[in-house]
Amino acid sequence: MKSSRRDMEKRSEISCAIEELSVVVIVKNHESPHIPIKPFLSICYLVLQVLDKIGPSMAVLRQDVYQNIKRLELMHETNPSVNSNVVEILKSEVREGNARNGSNCTKAFVWLTRALDFTSSLLQALPKDPEKNMKQLVEESYDITLKQWHGWISSSAFRVALKLIPERKTFMDLLKTEDENHDTLKEKMQILASLFVPVLEDIHCVIRLYNLDTMKST
Repeated sequence: MKSSRRDMEKRSEISCAIEELSVVVIVKNHESPHIPIKPFLSICYLVLQVLDKIGPSMAVLRQDVYQNIKRLELMHETNPSVNSNVVEILKSEVREGNARNGSNCTKAFVWLTRALDFTSSLLQALPKDPEKNMKQLVEESYDITLKQWHGWISSSAFRVALKLIPERKTFMDLLKTEDENHDTLKEKMQILASLFVPVLEDIHCVIRLYNLDTMKST
């Protein structure tokens, strides 16, 4: 992890995410794919903070993200040298036939990636669609990234939660630091989006490699 927690407190989540993503290297080749677990989880923690800014409407998604982060952290701690690569964890669970059963790290990783997809989509849309309100942007990002993987209960809960989405300006004000203006924040969002896209594409390549891309919620 490049940034300390104290450093992150001084800067916006967007700035911290840019720094973290700029040094992440994903290896997606079939012979020896590699996804470094600590940088991946650092980015997921930053997503938690963004979800907090959206407010109680994201409480269920936030809780899922937090639990999945902890599941991967605990697995990493059991064997830090081997489990520093997320792919080694996936390979082990796939080999044992546990990748799709119960609460496991494979499911945690897939759902964390989808939460990153949602966050990336939202952060891309905010500077691109200034006329749309926050509720529209959140709903569209959900429809693009998460809806197809959610069952009826999860989708219905999300529709109810949309009523609690804050105003666009409120959300933007929460994301920026005191010395940033909205234009600066929008520029950083665009930078972050440009970094998110290739990293997520590479992660999805690995997910497809192990035939995990169709996993749905129960």
